[in-house]
Amino acid sequence: MYVNRDSQGLISQVSRIANEQCQEFVSPASAELQRFISAEDAEAERLRQSDLEFVRVLEDVINLLMDKGIIRFTDLPEKAQEKLLDRQSLRKRVNDVGLISDDDSDVI
Repeated sequence: MYVNRDSQGLISQVSRIANEQCQEFVSPASAELQRFISAEDAEAERLRQSDLEFVRVLEDVINLLMDKGIIRFTDLPEKAQEKLLDRQSLRKRVNDVGLISDDDSDVI
């Protein structure tokens, strides 16, 4: 693996091939490289979890705007309408079997 380092000498970027930014070879088994990759994976997982939580926020905001008459369901693009209907249907099926609560947490 080829790496780029920041001003403190820590790995800041990794590439499978040498390129303009990443020219220093580091063994894939290197503990330093493994720590960098693990930290990047953890950050990516936190971002994915945040995205999932934010979807519920957006769904609630859209419903609030529709309830207040600020927007209509038909104002949304067709794909957005389909996705909202799919989520509502899925949420109803899951709630009907008692797998999640409807208290904004969606914790199983």
